[in-house]
Amino acid sequence: MSSTRGLLRAAAATLTATALALSGAVTASTAPPSDRAAPGSADALATKLTRDVTVEGVNRHLIALQRFADANGGNRAASTPGYEASADYIAGKLRAVGYDVSTPEFAYQAEIVEVATLTVGGATVEIIPMSFSPSTPQGGVSGPLVVAPADGSAGCEAADFGGADLTGAIALAQRGTCPFAQKAAIAADLGAVAAVIYNNVDGPLDGTLGDAASARIPTVGITQADGQALAATPGAPATLDLQIRLEDRTTRNVITQTRTGRDDNVVMAGAHLDSVEEGPGINDNGTGSAALLETALRLGGTPAASNAVRFAWWGAEELGLLGSTAYVAGLSPEQQLDIALYLNFDMVGSPNAAYFAYDGDDSDAVGAGPGPVGSAQIEQAFVDFLQGRLGVPVEGTDFDGRSDYGPFIAVGIPSGGLFTGAEGIKTPEQAAKWGGTAGVAYDPCYHQACDTLGNVDRVALDRNSDTIAWVVATYAASTEGINGVPSSSPR
Repeated sequence: MSSTRGLLRAAAATLTATALALSGAVTASTAPPSDRAAPGSADALATKLTRDVTVEGVNRHLIALQRFADANGGNRAASTPGYEASADYIAGKLRAVGYDVSTPEFAYQAEIVEVATLTVGGATVEIIPMSFSPSTPQGGVSGPLVVAPADGSAGCEAADFGGADLTGAIALAQRGTCPFAQKAAIAADLGAVAAVIYNNVDGPLDGTLGDAASARIPTVGITQADGQALAATPGAPATLDLQIRLEDRTTRNVITQTRTGRDDNVVMAGAHLDSVEEGPGINDNGTGSAALLETALRLGGTPAASNAVRFAWWGAEELGLLGSTAYVAGLSPEQQLDIALYLNFDMVGSPNAAYFAYDGDDSDAVGAGPGPVGSAQIEQAFVDFLQGRLGVPVEGTDFDGRSDYGPFIAVGIPSGGLFTGAEGIKTPEQAAKWGGTAGVAYDPCYHQACDTLGNVDRVALDRNSDTIAWVVATYAASTEGINGVPSSSPR
C-alpha cells in the first residue's frame, strides 16, 4: 500500500507499451481441460473456484517472493532485481497454465535522496523525506522550531499555531486529521521554510505530499518518540538539509486475460507487486499478489463464464500508484468502457488483521465519499461472503487514494476490494470481534524490513483468498447488479 517511499521517489510516469498491452487485450491460449467447467450458475463457478483456491497454494507464492527478496538485497522494489524476479515468476506461472501474458513497461522519474539531515538544538534527528518534497538550498535551511499542539487539528489550520510567528521557522506538527500536504501548506502560508511531521503511532513516518504541485516547502517525517521529544522544545534552533535529484527509470506491469467471456464487459482484478526499499513486502503486498495469482491459476484461461477476467500485477505502486496510473492513462474511452469493474487487493494478511471492504456507498461518511455507481454493490458482495458465509464481521474503509483503485475511480469505473490494515491501530472493539491485540497496529511491520513470511496472519489470508475467489467468479458470471449487463452464455 502506497504511503511510504524510503529513499526512492517517483515524480511522473509515462507508458511505453503497445496499445494491445495497454488495453489488456491479451488472451489465454489453450488451458488444461479441467479449467473448462460445464456451464452452470454463478454459484457453481464461484463454489468451484473458492474450493480450488487454498491458503497452501497462496502461501507457496509468498515463499517464492520472500526468496526473491532474500537473493536481491532484501526487497522487491520497483526497477530492482527483486522486482524483476517477482514479475518473471508471476508471468511464468500464468504462461505455464496457458495464459498469454504481457509485461508492458512504463517510464518514471525516481527521486534519489542524497542528503537528508535534521538537527535540533545540536542533536541529530533521523528523518525520511516526504515523497515529492522539494530540496532545501545547498547547506539547508535554519530557523526556530515552532510547534503545533497535538490536540485540536494538529497543524491542519493556521489557528493551531496559536498566532505564533512562523516567518523563517521550521514547523513541527503531529500526523493526523488532514493530509501531510495540507499541514505543509498551512506552515508555508504562515512563513515557515520547512515542515517536520511526526508519527501518531510507534515507528517511522514515511509519507507523501501527493504530487509536485502540492509540495511547497521541504517536508520530512520522523518517529512519534522523536516528535514528542521535539514538541517539548519550542523555539530550539533547527536546521534541515535535504538534497534530492531525479533519475529516469523504467519498470513494468504484468497483465493477462481469460480467453472466454465478453471482452466488452471485463471484470478486472489487480494487486501491486512491488515492495518498498526497506523490506521484502510479504504482507504489503505479497499477500494480495499471491492470492490474486492463485485465483488466476485456478480459474484458468478458459473458464465457463459470461465475462472475461483481466488480472493485473502493478509495478511502482509504492512510488505513487505509477503502474496502474500509466495503464489507465493509456486506455481509450472505449477501452475504459470495456471494463465493467475493478477489484483491488492490497494487504490481505496483516498479522493483527482487520477485515475491511472499501466503502463503496460512503455509508461510513468518512473521507473521500462514495465510489462510482456500482461500487456500493461491490462492497456488498464482499460483505455477503465474508460476513454472510464465513461469519466474519466487516467494516468499511475509505477510498483514500492510497492504492491502485485510485486511477480507475478517477475515470468512473466501479471499484472495490479488501484490506486487512496497515499502520492504523486496532481498537478494543475490533479486537473483541476479530481477535488480535488492541492498541497495536494492524501491521506493526508495515513498510519495514520485518515484513517477512512471519508477518502474515494465515487465517486472515485464507478467509480473504476465499473471498477474492468467490467475488471474482461471481462477477465473471454476471455484472448485472453493477451495470445492468445481463449474463450471457459462456463463450
